[in-house]
Amino acid sequence: MGHPTIYPTGTTVYNPKKAWSGYTIYQAADLGALLIDMNGREVHLWKGLRGFPNKILPGGYVLGSTAERDPNYGFQDEANLVQVDWEGNIVWKFDRYEYIEDPGHPAQWMARAHHDYQREGNPVGYFVPGQEPKVDSGNTLILAHKNVKRPNISEIELLDDTIIEVDWEGNVLWEWTCSDHFDELGFDDHAKKSLSQDPNTRYFGNNAGDWMHINSASVLGPNKFYDQGDERFHPDNIIWDARETNIIAIIDKKTGSIVWRLGPNYNEPETEHLGWIIGQHHAHLIPQGLPGEGNILIFDNGGWAGYGLPNPSSPDGVKNALRDHSRILEINPVTLDIEWQYTPTEAGFQAPLDSYRFYSPYISSAQRLSNGNTLITEGADGRIFEITREHEIVWEHISPYKNKRNSNMVYRAYRVPYDWVPQLEQPIEQEIAAIDVADYRLPGAAGRGAQSVVEIDGTISFGEGALCVARIDEVKIDKYSGGDDL
Repeated sequence: MGHPTIYPTGTTVYNPKKAWSGYTIYQAADLGALLIDMNGREVHLWKGLRGFPNKILPGGYVLGSTAERDPNYGFQDEANLVQVDWEGNIVWKFDRYEYIEDPGHPAQWMARAHHDYQREGNPVGYFVPGQEPKVDSGNTLILAHKNVKRPNISEIELLDDTIIEVDWEGNVLWEWTCSDHFDELGFDDHAKKSLSQDPNTRYFGNNAGDWMHINSASVLGPNKFYDQGDERFHPDNIIWDARETNIIAIIDKKTGSIVWRLGPNYNEPETEHLGWIIGQHHAHLIPQGLPGEGNILIFDNGGWAGYGLPNPSSPDGVKNALRDHSRILEINPVTLDIEWQYTPTEAGFQAPLDSYRFYSPYISSAQRLSNGNTLITEGADGRIFEITREHEIVWEHISPYKNKRNSNMVYRAYRVPYDWVPQLEQPIEQEIAAIDVADYRLPGAAGRGAQSVVEIDGTISFGEGALCVARIDEVKIDKYSGGDDL
């Protein structure tokens, strides 16, 4: 998909009567963690804070990172996880997961954190009524990396995903390692073969295989399914998703066993009605107290992912599932019914021809808001927007900040209530009506209205600014070499 060179940035749509208003935090490229109000005013910047992602806590605190491991030796490893106050002072820090000795760098302890983390008191890292994350105590759940040798998976070294829980003092209290549960992941023989040959090796350091690439991990929290007696949904259990394998799973916190799973194969009778979930991000259980509670909310990216049978687009069976559009899915985890969705069709595009117009093949997220709206981060294009249950866009923001790749990508944005940031007075909310792009012009640019109008075999109507009008009653085409859509 090509993009225009000039396009509006900042907040482009805001309907105060229908939106769930508050502050939104996202990573402004290499600048830092940026907090904006509903009109797009930049109200605070934590300069230099890295958001993988940035999460704001009550009182104007932010969780993020201040340093990344040299990508020549690691992949997406954050050296630390920190909590900073309003002035940017570090009030909590974790970095003691692995002692790293990279060539040319001082030996140091690192967190090797990536993609997600949750502070005790809140299961998902965004606002939930009555479930506030702790700011001066409590444990933190962290998604991290560890390099391992697992010949039963591949002879190539693996960049494995771990989930750890640390206390306020930084002690590791609990650890779960993904490769220990390979036999529970549901790979068939074709997937095991392609995974063994190439476990998604990347061009960094020791060329280890980023075989799973888990990108979210959160606690289930209190939920109706556990209240009804389904032990799989114990509030302490953890849900995660892996973009390279198309897997979403719940692990038992006590045993580490996988007790619920979607993927990696969606051709099974019980899941084929869902269609293929590919390269997904931010799969989590909607917390109790929010509309849709108990359902799983997923940004189903599409793009490319999976291991299995080779096909013309994947001769080796790696990344063998493809789709060029994204979906937001809300799935009942017991019945596997789709309770709500936002696809290119709901976005107003004709399927399948224009489905690619809602598409972020990497990063991205979805947050359920208290009024039933959903905040969506269409990350690849730096677009954050809020929609109602009826799919109406009631707020939209485009990041104006670009990174070294000339991309305004946003990994994940979060909305929080105004009172979580007591340092600021509640802003004045001003409606921003959606513009009609057919009529919008930059200063000095001509508007609509052809300088000459020709109507074929019909009634002439004069367009604004028309200087010359002709009528043709018959057109004879001697030769046509175009396609079918004449």
